[in-house]
Amino acid sequence: MEVQGKIKVIGETQTFGANGFRKREVVITTEEQYPQSIMIEFVQDKTDLLNNYQVGQQVKININLRGREWVNPQGETKYFNSIQGWRIEALQQEQAGGVPPVPPMDAFEPATNVNQEEHDDLPF
Repeated sequence: MEVQGKIKVIGETQTFGANGFRKREVVITTEEQYPQSIMIEFVQDKTDLLNNYQVGQQVKININLRGREWVNPQGETKYFNSIQGWRIEALQQEQAGGVPPVPPMDAFEPATNVNQEEHDDLPF
């Protein structure tokens, strides 16, 4: 599954327990009729994937839904869900009208003098 939107918050990497479990959260806001702020967690070595991104950037995140059962000390069963990211990529901003941007003038080389008397050997 995947989610697209604009990065609203990027949290710091948190470390838990003696074994050094790492987690980092990102919140993205979807762009639809009713925008949603969705918190996605990246764990262990995937936390480093967020290093190259910043608030305001448009991204697509590949996710897995995780669910777990927990029985509290009173014997009641509780269920928890989480959204776990495993890949993130920046989305290019849409160009107005779908027309690609024109490079600046200095990106073009000047035309060279072409000898009009040179004939190529193409049949047309």
